[in-house]
Amino acid sequence: MSGFQPSHFSGSTSILSPEMDVTTNEDVPLHDEFVVCGGVVTHVLKCGPWADLFNTKDNPKLLVLVIPGNPGIPAFYVEFVKALYLSLQKRYPVWVISHAGHVSAPSGVKVDEEGPEDPSTQKLDDAFGLEGQVEHKLAFLRTRVPAMLKLVLITHSVGSYILLEMMKRAPQLPVLRGLLLFPTIERIAKTPNGYVATPLLCWLRYALYVPFYIALNLMPTKVLTMLSSLILQRLKAENEITSRHVMNSLNMNCIANAMYLGSQEMRTILERDNSTIEKHLNKLIFYYGASDSWCPVQFYEDIKKDFPSADIKLCEKGIRHAFILSSSQEMAAMISDWLEDVLAKL
Repeated sequence: MSGFQPSHFSGSTSILSPEMDVTTNEDVPLHDEFVVCGGVVTHVLKCGPWADLFNTKDNPKLLVLVIPGNPGIPAFYVEFVKALYLSLQKRYPVWVISHAGHVSAPSGVKVDEEGPEDPSTQKLDDAFGLEGQVEHKLAFLRTRVPAMLKLVLITHSVGSYILLEMMKRAPQLPVLRGLLLFPTIERIAKTPNGYVATPLLCWLRYALYVPFYIALNLMPTKVLTMLSSLILQRLKAENEITSRHVMNSLNMNCIANAMYLGSQEMRTILERDNSTIEKHLNKLIFYYGASDSWCPVQFYEDIKKDFPSADIKLCEKGIRHAFILSSSQEMAAMISDWLEDVLAKL
């Protein structure tokens, strides 16, 4: 279901202005931006000096775009995109995009609206469900990324399902590589975590809204701040950027949208899309966890059997499904190695 385990039900925003470059150290510039895409406010965290790919003198040859798990919160991928940007020798922009409805723009922050010529200005049907998330990412690429720019799409958890749907619907996308990390692309309700999540998200979701509503509306802000800080510390995810984002994430709309997406994952992600995988097999790299309760080793063995020539890897490093909480540097180093050959040809 999600890239952010154990807590799957929150949204995220930033208090940083889209006109402000945020540099956590002098080597890694981060640019925070809020845009409207498909009628939905979208948070894009950009690593590297390229804030606008249409108006830059030093045009990069490639964009690395990260599509997150659920909840789709760019802030939790900060350390990963920084590490990846450095591993790629600062040669390419590395961006991470939020899921539709999983962020809300902070008060006073400028949001870049869609122009009337944008083909995505029409609001998406069921924008916060799986179908809408796929179209949301395609709309972003159509309107915010030059059509001829090569792409490396790095996806995490349910982001991998979204990637396969994107390639199925838009096979013309100039994708050099698609990396599916801990991919939840089949039988998710039948996994150990799925057995627990399915009744909660599909049958009891509305009842679960009640404690969230009570906590967010009755608990003093100071107490919420302390609790969020403790949770981040426990997850080893506390840093200046995530700390700023989390309090702005705590609203019922974002929580409800993440839970709604989770319910659709349980109902919709059933059979693996072998047809799309086969069609794009030479572009895809799969990375499965050795002890992943969202996509068990049996799924690795099954897909390896069905596609023996594919680049399908099983983790030998003990990295968890939620790698962004503890293994960002390690994952970035591996990915840069996997991409070395294809990038050398640019």
